Amino acid sequence: MKAEGTCKDCGRINEVLSRVGDRWSMLIIISLGTYNVLRFNELKRILGISQRMLSLTLRELERDGMVNRTYHPTIPPKVEYALTPLGESIRAPLRQIGDWALDNLPAIDAARARYDAQKELERESA
Repeated sequence: MKAEGTCKDCGRINEVLSRVGDRWSMLIIISLGTYNVLRFNELKRILGISQRMLSLTLRELERDGMVNRTYHPTIPPKVEYALTPLGESIRAPLRQIGDWALDNLPAIDAARARYDAQKELERESA
């Protein structure tokens, strides 16, 4: 990035961060990193995600080179998903973010409760 605040690649960086930062992409990458290879329905069951959202997210992760899709022409057809080396490379930072979220849930819940209580007081006094 240039000092004067212009960034010719900021739009592209935003694209990538939007992909790896959305909750379903993060959870898919963490799950594939944990189990190595998963079928579509296994991912769906583990994550509790809708079929449509899982399809869209997997397609985008595959397009970005983070997930590899392997089709096996069996009856019924078998499709497996695994992380690529690029997907593996983002695993550690995503795991740290996930761990941070888990570690800080009590503090976040407390902050939300304080905020909500304050807003309720403001509404009542208005």
